[in-house]
Amino acid sequence: MSSEPSVIRIKPYYYIHVLDNNTNVTRVEVGPQTFTRQDHEKLVSGPDPMIMVPPRHYCIIANPVARDEKKRVIADAHHQVKLKHGDEEVKFEQDPFPLYPGEKLYGKVSPLQVVAPNTALRLKAIRDFTDENGVARTAGDEWLFEGPGTYIPRVEVQVVEVARARIIKPNQALKMRARKLTTDGQKIERQAGEEWLVKTVGAYLPGVDEEVVDTLNAFTLTDKKALHLKSTKTFSDVFGKVRKAGAEWLVTINDAETHIADVYEEVVGEVKITSLNNRQYCVVLDPWGKDGKPRLGQKELRKGEVSFFLNPGERLENGIQNVYVLAQEEALLLKAKEAFTDEYASKQAAAKAVATQPQVAPTTGKEKTAAAAPAAPVPKVVRNAGDRWMLHGPCDFVPPVEVEIVERRTAIPLDENEGIYVRDIRTGKVRAVCGESYMLKPNEELWKKELPKVVEDLLLKERTAETSTEERDKTRVATFRAPHNSAVQIYDYKEKKSRVVFGPELVMLGPDEQFTVISLSGDKPKRPHVIKSLALLLGPDFMTDIVIVETADHARLSLKLSYNWYFEVEKNNVEQASKLFQVPDFVGDSCKAIASRVRGAVASVSFDAFHRNSAKVIRRAVFGADDNDKIRNKFQFFANNLVITNIDIQSVEPVDQRTRDSLQKSVQLAIEITTKSQEASAKHESSRLEQEAMGRLERQKIHDEAEAEKARRELIKLQAESAAVESTGQATAEARARAEAANIEGEAAVKQAELAADAMKIKSEGDLLQLRNRQEAEIAHQRAVNDLEIKRAKELAQIEAKKFNDIVESIGADTIQSIAESGPAMQAKLLQGLGLKSFLITDGNSPINLFNTASGLIGGDLPQ
Repeated sequence: MSSEPSVIRIKPYYYIHVLDNNTNVTRVEVGPQTFTRQDHEKLVSGPDPMIMVPPRHYCIIANPVARDEKKRVIADAHHQVKLKHGDEEVKFEQDPFPLYPGEKLYGKVSPLQVVAPNTALRLKAIRDFTDENGVARTAGDEWLFEGPGTYIPRVEVQVVEVARARIIKPNQALKMRARKLTTDGQKIERQAGEEWLVKTVGAYLPGVDEEVVDTLNAFTLTDKKALHLKSTKTFSDVFGKVRKAGAEWLVTINDAETHIADVYEEVVGEVKITSLNNRQYCVVLDPWGKDGKPRLGQKELRKGEVSFFLNPGERLENGIQNVYVLAQEEALLLKAKEAFTDEYASKQAAAKAVATQPQVAPTTGKEKTAAAAPAAPVPKVVRNAGDRWMLHGPCDFVPPVEVEIVERRTAIPLDENEGIYVRDIRTGKVRAVCGESYMLKPNEELWKKELPKVVEDLLLKERTAETSTEERDKTRVATFRAPHNSAVQIYDYKEKKSRVVFGPELVMLGPDEQFTVISLSGDKPKRPHVIKSLALLLGPDFMTDIVIVETADHARLSLKLSYNWYFEVEKNNVEQASKLFQVPDFVGDSCKAIASRVRGAVASVSFDAFHRNSAKVIRRAVFGADDNDKIRNKFQFFANNLVITNIDIQSVEPVDQRTRDSLQKSVQLAIEITTKSQEASAKHESSRLEQEAMGRLERQKIHDEAEAEKARRELIKLQAESAAVESTGQATAEARARAEAANIEGEAAVKQAELAADAMKIKSEGDLLQLRNRQEAEIAHQRAVNDLEIKRAKELAQIEAKKFNDIVESIGADTIQSIAESGPAMQAKLLQGLGLKSFLITDGNSPINLFNTASGLIGGDLPQ
């Protein structure tokens, strides 16, 4: 048995697909109807609602049925509807319609697309067709459907995109490009790839073969800003000028207030104005001529007050420069880079000639004629390339382009103790200028005097002592302050002469002079080349040396000797002054000579004799004795007039260990004897002091014991009084504490009973209140439930009554009457048609008395 229903009730606007298995043809059954399925028929689909297309909507049907000119469905010989397989059909607003077998709804019912103003749909034909306007479209064609309007879709047309108009504001433009050969909105034919600008203010909708490359904003030009442009192709600009490819130019406020770069114009950048005041100037390289072309390799001088824009390719040589303002003691050293006529010098010469011309008041005819005679013409000053000259102040000067400013010079003020080295660049001669304010000439320059490093270090040490740590200016005359009572030797390598300057004096070196550096021995014992100095101190002073000597009994001793010395010289005597520097290291030579004499004298005496008469032996050895055997008081070196006046023996120490041990033993023995004598005296004194201390101690003990007994008696008395007070206080305190405790316990019991009663009362009241609230809440809840049930029953009764009333009104009295009368007659006819004598229909829920029914069936007849 088939599980499909045999009777199918199709509602209005519903349909089903039924397959006839005998013919294998599927047909459509449309409601409203009650369809009885035959045994050879099969329900394929449904009941399904018909397709409803509201107003301004559409839908697409895939595999639509074929129709004739009268829109009737075409069927084949087997009564099967013909389909256009793989095709689509657009249906718009119409009555609900079913889908024939094989048709499918593509997508869903959609509203028609509304194209707004300034908007368009870019459409593309996907097959050849002729539109409603009679225009033949070929597959691949594209066109625009511009708004406002409603687009009616076609299966032959595909919507590529929604194109929106571009809003062109003032001082704006659209850069467009043609995709292929087309005609733009201005009816101008454009080649494929061609670019152009659209500057019309408002909305612009690009054509189907146009694309927007960019939105260009205009550059605002002011008095202080210009636009630097470059041509990418030969064309005529908006000003009507032909621009060659690669040409560069400026657009200023004089040309236009705003400028939009054309498609063949490349914006290199913005150029700011260059402004010069009346105290400034500049030199422009590669300036533009009057023909608008750059003059490469040339220069142009521009003085203020002026404002200008630098044209493309122009640049400033050294930026904006200030006019040279020269004071009275200032000058500029100038050099000509090329031959030219110095107009500035000619004007100065003319002004100087007028200023120096004598003014004679004309009295006679001859004098008047002489006065009226024209002045002699001032010759022009011609400068050749490489010429150097000086321009002295006071004046203002702007250098021409042919002139190079070598340096700015100022008159150098020099005190009597100051000087500079000046070198003539033509002859190479160097001289020192001192004690005057000097301005270098055009053929002169400052010369740097180089000194040996040791001299530089000594001069730096002198400046550091004077809190001046700056390096020496080598163009200044080198100076050295010779200290008091000193001598400085200077050697002139040009004259091959030397001179000695005695201090205090300021030594100033000439260009060919050098200091004589003094290298002296130092340290103890003396070592050579320890002290470097430019000045030789003449003394009096002292020097110390350590000499190792050996006595006749071979005791080696170390003597530390100090010598007082000075130079005996007359400062006005040139010969004596030159002898000061005859001995390069007078310290080392004199110490060696004295040490030699001391060693010889000590070697001839024993250690004991030298120990007792060391000073006399050394002084006699150094100073010698006169004819009366009296020791002299000085020792003079005639080579450089050095005089030794005194010898101080600071220490004598043995070098040999045995000698040192013998001296140490003798010293220890003397110390031991002294120590024992002092120890015996100390013992006697300590014994006496001990006896006196024992006596004072015994007396103090007796006194302390008496005081202790008195204190013990007072202590016993106080202890007795304290015990009595302690026993009485303890009994009183215990009795008072017991009474207080009993009182506290009684009060606590009373307070506890009161609190328990209060707690019981509070608990009873709380339970009562809780019970009352619970009962009231239950009553209120039951009342609310009852009210809701009553309200619900009333509303259900009203609904049932209204429902019954509405049913009766909708059916009508006549219909009810017809239904009541048609029951038995209709049943009899149905039974006769089916060949049944009787039948029973029940739902299984109501009981049936089969006994009475059976008797009725057997003996009764069917109603007629």
